Amino acid sequence: MASLKEKIGYALGDAAAGGIAWKIMSIAFPFFFTNVFGLSLTDAAILMLVARMFDVVTDPLMGSLADRTQSKWGTYRPWLIICAIPFGLVFALLFYTPDFDMAGKRIYAYTLYLLMMVLYTAVNVPYGSLLGVMTDDDNEKNQFSSFRMVGAYAMGFITLLSFPYLQKMVGGSDSHQYAILGAGFGALAAIMTLACGLLTKERIKPIRAEKFSFRQYADLVKNKPWIILTLIGICTNFFNGFRYAVAGYLVEYCLHGNVSMGGLIINYTVLMAFGEVTCMIFGGVSPAFAKFVGSKRKAFIVSSIMCFVSSVLFFFIPMNADYIWMIIANIVITSIGIGLYSPLLWSMYADVADYATEKNGASSTGLIFSSGTMAQKFGGAISGSLIALFLSLAGACMITDANSNQIIDPASVTNSVLTMIWSLFSLFPAFIALIMAYLSYKFPLEKDLKHANNKESK
Repeated sequence: MASLKEKIGYALGDAAAGGIAWKIMSIAFPFFFTNVFGLSLTDAAILMLVARMFDVVTDPLMGSLADRTQSKWGTYRPWLIICAIPFGLVFALLFYTPDFDMAGKRIYAYTLYLLMMVLYTAVNVPYGSLLGVMTDDDNEKNQFSSFRMVGAYAMGFITLLSFPYLQKMVGGSDSHQYAILGAGFGALAAIMTLACGLLTKERIKPIRAEKFSFRQYADLVKNKPWIILTLIGICTNFFNGFRYAVAGYLVEYCLHGNVSMGGLIINYTVLMAFGEVTCMIFGGVSPAFAKFVGSKRKAFIVSSIMCFVSSVLFFFIPMNADYIWMIIANIVITSIGIGLYSPLLWSMYADVADYATEKNGASSTGLIFSSGTMAQKFGGAISGSLIALFLSLAGACMITDANSNQIIDPASVTNSVLTMIWSLFSLFPAFIALIMAYLSYKFPLEKDLKHANNKESK
């Protein structure tokens, strides 16, 4: 039986990777690279696409490497312990804007972003795989997964809510603010990652395939539950990717800048922080919800449909800051669905890993969980790139400001651009949520959580 300290330790891993690194990379990077760092929309789109597509190759390789690691710390924990400091350091350097010309900035951004993706893989693939070796009890797996999501969303809430106030506290230029905050959040992410590696335990020894073989990849593509769950994972990150990547543009252009409500500054990070705290609460409720509904698969279907309905309704909210509380209420309702399905995804990966071990006779836990990280990056890469592409197609153009940085020309932000931004936050995610619900319906592994009878649905 795992202790509360270990569950909190496990939660710290995704508080660092998901609540700090990935959250800031998803919501702040598109806006930072174009409006602060000085890349064009095209440069930013290509950067995020190339770097994360690169991970489609590195993530499975990392999974295979992690599965074969042997050390005094276990199979997956050593990667967290060794890579924690480089992970935080490179994250900090990504928020530094060097005094280079445009070619130099491109080289700097591409190099650091690629390195960041490699380190994120080296940390997050083994971290996810830990769930498969810490316990063999299905309910305890759900608890660990729930702690993971609560940790990620709680830290995401703190990160996004504090960001504008920390910027104001730091002062100076935008580039100075981002550089200081990048260093601070990078150090915190490194400490949390290291703590996760030291506080967790590996109780189950994987059935190793000691020699590397391409057969494991062939077995993977024959694994129907894995294929469907990977598609679901990509969709969940498309859903979140569109909303987070466009949030900065939505506040800046659709709502005409930060909205002040008394002493509360509602910028794009604070706006999404309302969703983070909701996800945190309902991420904790998720195991009970799945048990109430009867299975993880059914719970995923219900929560996906909830996200679909609320996303469609958002499109019909007037594009006006006077409706800010209606906007926030919709984000909260959508986040209830996200909070309910997020822990289920990783627990379902553990089910797929168990299914693969039983079917193939050797553990491929790291490889299975690497697909979750791969789906995260693939969905984030495509959605982030499509944001820039769709804004460009709608008519948004770049100009050079007084500081020689490339920014969106305010004169090019026409009604068609505003409608595109609003749609990218609502209708595009709604369509993805509908696909998620269908794929969840087709997922062939279903455990009856009410009666604890394991079965495979037809």
